Amino acid sequence: MRILLILLLGSGLWSLVSAAEQPNIIYILLDDAGYGDLSCYGQKKFETPNVDRLAVEGMKFTNHYSGSTVCAPTRSVLMSGLHTGHTPSRGNKEIRPVGQHPIPANTFTIAEALKSAGYTTGAFGKWGLGSPGSEGDPIHQGFDRFYGYNCQRNAHTYYPTWLFDNLKKVTLDGKTYSHDLIMAESLKWIREKKDGPFFAFFPVTIPHAAMHVPERYAKPFRSKFAEFEKKVGKYGNNKPFATNPAAQFAGMMTALDEGVGQILDLLKELGIDDNTIVMLSSDNGPHKEGGHMPDYFNSNGGLRGYKRDLYEGGIRCPLVVRWPGKIKPGTTSDHISAHWDIFPTCCELAGVKAPAILDGISFVPTLLGKKQAAHQYLYWEFFEGGGKRAARIGKWKVVQNKINQKGKDAPIEVYDLSADPAEQNDLAARQPGVVVQAKFIFEEAHTPSAIWRFKWEH
Repeated sequence: MRILLILLLGSGLWSLVSAAEQPNIIYILLDDAGYGDLSCYGQKKFETPNVDRLAVEGMKFTNHYSGSTVCAPTRSVLMSGLHTGHTPSRGNKEIRPVGQHPIPANTFTIAEALKSAGYTTGAFGKWGLGSPGSEGDPIHQGFDRFYGYNCQRNAHTYYPTWLFDNLKKVTLDGKTYSHDLIMAESLKWIREKKDGPFFAFFPVTIPHAAMHVPERYAKPFRSKFAEFEKKVGKYGNNKPFATNPAAQFAGMMTALDEGVGQILDLLKELGIDDNTIVMLSSDNGPHKEGGHMPDYFNSNGGLRGYKRDLYEGGIRCPLVVRWPGKIKPGTTSDHISAHWDIFPTCCELAGVKAPAILDGISFVPTLLGKKQAAHQYLYWEFFEGGGKRAARIGKWKVVQNKINQKGKDAPIEVYDLSADPAEQNDLAARQPGVVVQAKFIFEEAHTPSAIWRFKWEH
């Protein structure tokens, strides 16, 4: 199937628009930023003015969801356009000495689809879908250029002794803040590819633990969060341990926001601002590691749960999209969407027909204020913490926990998100029809995997 897709796309048979009409596409993925970690989504303890600009000059989504509740499967969902019941990588599985279990060679990625439409492709940040040189390496999955952390474990420090530039290991001094290097390389690449069209994937590492940021960013917040000055945040052996992790976190988000501003300024400088669509989201809900205090910052936006949960706080994420002259400024959309929609959305933007096997639905109509097709449901599965499944069915949210202990018929919780977005009132006893519907979805959406299996599949 993948070979057929490549032949069709590579031949240009599916090209729907001319190169002159194709917008540049920039997709920024934050690492462990919660629904409430941006000021345009209600953050009060620090500001993110450049991210807010994406919302003010574009569209903010209120019902957007991450691909998974941890890093690697979300990235697999983004690359494949398939939810976690179908995507190749459904969890964080490490391969020693460096990297994660690779997505297979026959994975047809968003980068490959866009390359077939004439796009130059680059990825800058954290990959986590295959060790260097493996079949899952970004250079073997459709990207012309990669710079950053190939391995998620190496990305746990912001002061690494090496990064990867394509397949070349770049030795560092362990004293340079990696985010600065990644931003510099990404800006340089955009400048080089300004004649486009280009697809830039920026899976940045901020604000994942460890809670490290150069002091110039943390210092303005030390007095503001003075009560935490003696608090030390530890994440593994990533030294120096973070003093005042509250100030470090606010500083990290400030550094992230500054980088977004640099991207927007560069687009204007190069004269490609009007022909570039910029999207920003996060890979899952907020973490509770390295001294971070998500409740103090209301990082999950008042929603229930955190990273590794399938409640709203673990998987509902921000999405802001800016496309000057195309998206009506300052608009808000309640359209229910997810990361597996990014693949078909980018295909429509590029004028390439999306593969029929995708789980996603393009939300370009929403961006342009037109009639939008809707999902019958959204689905997630997760294999840590006893095994979990969840689905969003219109206003209904269903969650099933501890299925490895209790079996596939473990109790299913039902929540009415229209009246109870914090998922406090389980309505399963009053909504037996929704429970039945959930069981059907859980069976329909899950395909067996040789690697990612629930207990009853062993």
